[in-house]
Amino acid sequence: MEIIEPWIQVEPFNGIDIMKKIEKACRTCYRSEGNITEDSYKNLLKNCINRGHESVLEHEKITVRMQCSINTYKDLTRHRAGASFSIESTRYCRYDKDKFGNNIKFINPVYITDENNYNAWKECMENIEKYYMMMANNGAKPDECRTLLPHSVAAEVVMTCNIREWKHVLELRCSKMVHPEIRQLLIPLLLKFKEEMPEIFENVSYDEEFPKEWYAKII
Repeated sequence: MEIIEPWIQVEPFNGIDIMKKIEKACRTCYRSEGNITEDSYKNLLKNCINRGHESVLEHEKITVRMQCSINTYKDLTRHRAGASFSIESTRYCRYDKDKFGNNIKFINPVYITDENNYNAWKECMENIEKYYMMMANNGAKPDECRTLLPHSVAAEVVMTCNIREWKHVLELRCSKMVHPEIRQLLIPLLLKFKEEMPEIFENVSYDEEFPKEWYAKII
């Protein structure tokens, strides 16, 4: 058994290039391409967003790979309109094999701050791994073994969204009402997008009281 922290890996992108490409596509509507300057995208994008004309943001996309819990990706995969997912499959991944370190990885629930409750969670995960390996050693297929797996199991996920969908997802999933594991993963991603594409993401709010020491690392 291994208890690990979540992480995010963002496919390299240039925020300014993305915004300029969106501007060029948007100006087709008015045939005002001749008005493009070095920083004309700034006002244009702000005006589009303020007017609710966000369909232009769909012209560009960003892909991220993340390590998160089943609990987290079950919520994220509800966003299907502008998002695509490829997810580590518990049907085909056998955690008793060398490629998985012969163990099951669990995402550390840092938000369980009561020591007794945390120890109860840990003991439960240890027992789940024990019986998973027992079934696997007895010839059970991954389809059968995975019936034991809880929401805390770690999995790698690739998520691709167009910029409009990223904005929508982050607006919904970074608030105080959202499960802490999702805030843990998506708030640092939002902060990166705010830095790289402020004209698009600067007004997206988030739970600023969420502990920074819990943020997932961007690698």
